[in-house]
This record gives sequence, C-alpha cells and structure tokens, in this order.
Amino acid sequence: MSDTRVLGNRQSGGDPSRPPVSTAEHIALAEARSAHNYAPLPVVIAEGEGAWVTDVEGRRHLDMLAGYSAMNFGHHNPDLLAAAHHQLDRVTLTSRAFYNDQFAPFVTALADLVGKERVLPMNTGAEAVETAIKVSRRWAYDVKGVPDGQATIVVAGGNFHGRTTTIISFSSDPDAYGGFGPYTPGFRSVPYGDADAVAEAVDGTTAAVLVEPVQGEAGVVVPPADYLPRLRELCDRENVLLIADEVQAGLGRTGTVRACEHSGVVPDAYLFGKALGGGVVPVSAMVADESVLGVIHPGQHGSTFGGNPLAGAMGRTVVRMLKEGPYLENARRLGEVLSTRLKEFTGNGVVAARSIGLWAGIDVDPALATGREMCERLLRRGVLVKDTHGSTIRFSPPLVISEEDLNWGLDQLGAVLADLRAERG
Repeated sequence: MSDTRVLGNRQSGGDPSRPPVSTAEHIALAEARSAHNYAPLPVVIAEGEGAWVTDVEGRRHLDMLAGYSAMNFGHHNPDLLAAAHHQLDRVTLTSRAFYNDQFAPFVTALADLVGKERVLPMNTGAEAVETAIKVSRRWAYDVKGVPDGQATIVVAGGNFHGRTTTIISFSSDPDAYGGFGPYTPGFRSVPYGDADAVAEAVDGTTAAVLVEPVQGEAGVVVPPADYLPRLRELCDRENVLLIADEVQAGLGRTGTVRACEHSGVVPDAYLFGKALGGGVVPVSAMVADESVLGVIHPGQHGSTFGGNPLAGAMGRTVVRMLKEGPYLENARRLGEVLSTRLKEFTGNGVVAARSIGLWAGIDVDPALATGREMCERLLRRGVLVKDTHGSTIRFSPPLVISEEDLNWGLDQLGAVLADLRAERG
C-alpha cells in the first residue's frame, strides 16, 4: 500500500519524504495549506489527559480553555472513550432514513435531563441555532398566526450564536459579519441585559427571543439577576418563545446542567452543543416540548449526521456523567476558588473580572497588554487560554481540573501581570 502520510509536505520547506515533526514545521505546513480563518497560538498539541495537553515536542500545558467548553469532561476521559470504542466497533452512521438503537435512548435521556418532551438532534452549535430560527418562524406562522414571511426574532447585542450566513446577520461583531452581506432580515437586536429594550422590540410579529444565559464570546458577561425572569414574564404575556442558547454555558460549565437554573427560569427551548459530544464528535440539539417542536414535519428539516449512532452513544454518556459524576459539584466548588482568586488581580493589572462556575472573563488593563499578548505570555508559562475582543481573556478549564492545578494556572496569570507591570514601569 502507498504511504499517504507525506502528501503535501513539499510546502513545508522540509524533507518531503517525512511528515512534519517540530512545532515550526507543523505551523509552516498548516499556514501554507489551510485557509487563514483562525490565528492559533503557536503550539501544536499531540496528546491530552484530563486538564493537561502535551505538544509535539513533549512540553505539557494546562488547558484552561477546554475547547470553548467542548472538553468539559477533560481529555482522554475513560468513560467517554469506552463509549466511543464500543460504538465504533458496532455502527457509526445510518442516516435518519432508518432508526438506530442509540437514537431513542439518547433523545429520551436528554429530554428527561432538562424536563422537556422532545429533542431535535443536529451536529454543531450553529446548526442548533439555525434549527431554533426555523422552528420559531414556523411556530409563529402555524400557532401564533403571524402573516407568512413577517416573523421576527429579538436577539441581544454582543451575541455569539455561530457563523452561518443567517446568524452573522444579527451579529454586532464586524469581524463576524463584515463583507458577508446581503444579510438575512427578520431580526431585531437590543442591548444584552436590558429587559426594557426587549419589551420595546417585541410586537405582534415576534416569534421568539433568542438569548445566551451568559454571553461567552463577549467575555463571560453575566446579566442582571432579574433579566431572564423578566424575559420569561414578557414572553408569557406576549405569546413569544423564549429560547436559551446554552451551547457554551450549559452542561456543567456554570455548575448546573443549565445556566438558566441560576435565575430559576425555564425557557421554551434549550440549545445544546459542544460538551454534548464529550469532545469526541460534534453533537447538538434543540430541546423543547411538543407544542414547539411539533410544528416540524418530515422533509422540513434534518441532517444526515444528526442523531447518528456514535453521536447518540456519546450524548447518552454525557447525560449519565452529568447525573452521576462529580462534575457539577467540582464546577461549583472550584468556581468559588476561581472567583476568590480573581479578586487578587483586580486593580493589579486587571480592570475587571467576571465569573460564574468554572468560567471567567478577565479584562486586562489595555495599557499593559492586548489579550493576544497575554495568551502568548501564558503559553510560554505552560497555560493555554484564549483572548476575545481587545484585552479580554477567557478561562474555561475542564471540569475535571484539580484545585492544585487551577491555582497553579492562576499563579501564572499573576506572574505574567507582575512581569508586565515591571516592564511598563
């Protein structure tokens, strides 16, 4: 058999007879042959275990990003790997043209986990949001009686719901929407956390209010305590669906299964993704009652891979782990440690810090460094985090992280801030 490992290596500038080995070689080849839709930090990860990853040159790094919450249960999790190996030996894909033996148990487990009746499984978080948009519009026409083609959806400024053409049409981030028009109509954007502004935007055409219980990409922005309760009251009064995008915030990240639990609010629909696949395969879902999802009929929405046997096996395992494992308690307990430690840095290079569970947004004094520079300096100290919007960085470590490792990672943040203050005088 031919050896395909060396295909394309001639662009790396190295020996074309072997695959890339060093960090520099991997990065050079990736930059030469991939589209530049990301600007990754200069580290090439080869292995992972728990909250730690190892790069191609054997250096270990503490993963304080966890794949934007996709790796909530850590790298190389034995329960997830066992479920994946078992299913890989059986069947991985059938399409929704047929039933498979993982489908019914998965949708039942997920629906029961959050107290809803039905699940519409997809693959990515953006697909879950697109599903919610379609379902909301169809509900508006079939149930609420909105004239065809006139349904509107109220969204929040600073949102991040994905990168499809429709979703970027209601983004307020120029990097996300700039140069990709014409844009999809039917959305009204108001400031996040402002329930009065939502009320002003709602009218007889409004199908839904789509909101993140905590805004992740915006820098882990936690809304006022009365925000979601007021939205719930408004939607009940005006016959509007309240849809919670829990793709990043849900499934343990904030110390609860649903971030909405912190405010005691039950939305009409939940959107899950990222952690739902256990970091093994992309799995997402819209979860709602029959009164909402019942408007969708065969042929109107679907996905070849949505609800596939491997996805079902992983999703079922994630639900079981959340119900039986220590993950939620660990997120709550270490979330208190994270919140307490962040207070040390406020006023010492950090302008503001927000946290909920094991999730934090940290605004670094822009006079000291950009967010990217902070991430690069932390990388050199063995900590992986990601910046967003200027001088803000996010911490979202796996829920399996130990208190010792969490404190060590935060110590590195303190050391970087001290170095920057010394350098800037």
